[in-house]
Amino acid sequence: MSALSACGVSVRIGTTTLVRDANLVLNAGELVAMVGPNGAGKTTLMRALAGLIPADGAIELHDKPLGALSARERARRVAYLPQGHMFHWPVSVASIVLLGRTPHADTFSSTTADDRAAVERALAVTETTAFADRTVTTLSGGERARVALARALATQASVLLADEPTAALDPRHQLTVMELLRQAARAGGAILAIMHDLTLAARFADRVVVMDRGTIVADAAPAEALSPERLADVFGIEAAVVEVDSKRVPIAGRAL
Repeated sequence: MSALSACGVSVRIGTTTLVRDANLVLNAGELVAMVGPNGAGKTTLMRALAGLIPADGAIELHDKPLGALSARERARRVAYLPQGHMFHWPVSVASIVLLGRTPHADTFSSTTADDRAAVERALAVTETTAFADRTVTTLSGGERARVALARALATQASVLLADEPTAALDPRHQLTVMELLRQAARAGGAILAIMHDLTLAARFADRVVVMDRGTIVADAAPAEALSPERLADVFGIEAAVVEVDSKRVPIAGRAL
């Protein structure tokens, strides 16, 4: 079932077109990876899908025009995890994760049992419970990345848009986060993750969307989207293909 769809979406700044005629459907139960070279338009398209920047074309969330929803309604249904994981205030990790519940709260309401349960689960699945009481500014970059993901998961939105969720993570936690995103999709979520690690994308994603120079050039199963020929054309790399967990996974060999 379609959770979020984009038809003919273009994003322009002045006379420059950053995204051109993008068509994309995110289905409930799917983890979709979006890959492409730097400057391909991935983050711009994701921000448009989240309703954070203006765009031409049609974007629908559960068959309703995104623009017809209030900011609060959008925030309840779409969780956006930006890249960078910047935290400037010396507050506890638990307080940061609790911010993910803001779209569900009334102006003067107190924390509810549902809020506490959502925060506890988000901390547990991201393996951040152990430092829930620590000040977030004392954490490492990888720990902050997991806290940011926990905040997004605490929202319990049906759509999660994550911009480089594995950046700054060590190999173990990269695998943990990707497995977590796959589980969130299997539980009925629609997940779109921008990634630079093509191997992780091929291993964990149900579909891979490839962008190049503002255009979606592929949207298919990982083995098809990340074929050696496409990697050579889009990324300028020669790649070998190996099997990992019965999946065809590209391994970058050399620059062309």
